[in-house]
Amino acid sequence: MQPTPRTGGAVDRPSSEYESLIEKRSGLSELLAPVAGFGVTFANMFKPTVTEQYPREQVPTKPRYHGRHQLNRYADGLEKCIGCELCAWACPADAIYVEGGDNTPDAQFSPGERYGRVYQINYLRCIFCGLCIEACPTRALTMTNEYELAGPTRPGMIWEKQDLLAPLRSGQLAAPHPMVEGTSDTDYYRGEVTGVTDDQVAWVTEHRPDDPTLPENAAKGATVPDLGETRLAQRAITAGAHRQGGAR
Repeated sequence: MQPTPRTGGAVDRPSSEYESLIEKRSGLSELLAPVAGFGVTFANMFKPTVTEQYPREQVPTKPRYHGRHQLNRYADGLEKCIGCELCAWACPADAIYVEGGDNTPDAQFSPGERYGRVYQINYLRCIFCGLCIEACPTRALTMTNEYELAGPTRPGMIWEKQDLLAPLRSGQLAAPHPMVEGTSDTDYYRGEVTGVTDDQVAWVTEHRPDDPTLPENAAKGATVPDLGETRLAQRAITAGAHRQGGAR
């Protein structure tokens, strides 16, 4: 039994052959076309070779270089991270792990209801693509120009929250402490909070009188310790590598 030929749905092919819209080269252009792609190579063959003498000489990176991450703070010291986990969901390498926690009147780490209780970045997986900082709704996560990230152990490449937090600037109070009186989390997001108030200082003085970020303790020479063990270990490794490499 012969199969019935298909008649419906057939696409008519053009009778004429396909003609390119790109103008054909002629003369000398056509002759040099095979080597035209090497123009950049030939142009750089006669330029002087530039070799960066790292670590003896550390050349500054570009301003928008994607380096180590940083968890930022507001002007009064509260953390910007709200523990939403959007950065972890956006990470294509699954390098970020976040656990959110609830703020309480006695433990207010960030404006609003939630904060990042646990924050980890595995730099063995991170590809420094920057998708995490694009996903952050509060601009809590940014990337610095620091690129010296190496270590002898795999656990040492997992940076914890205390390693990633931005250092406290002069005038900021270490969290936890209450929000600025009469404000909401929206006021913080809009940048309307510009510093620490007397009520915040009084609260920290009552609950943590030995806090080194208090103005009276800072005036006595108290220094804010760097609580990130991984960050401290990284500094020691980098300093040792610089000495071994003869850095100036």
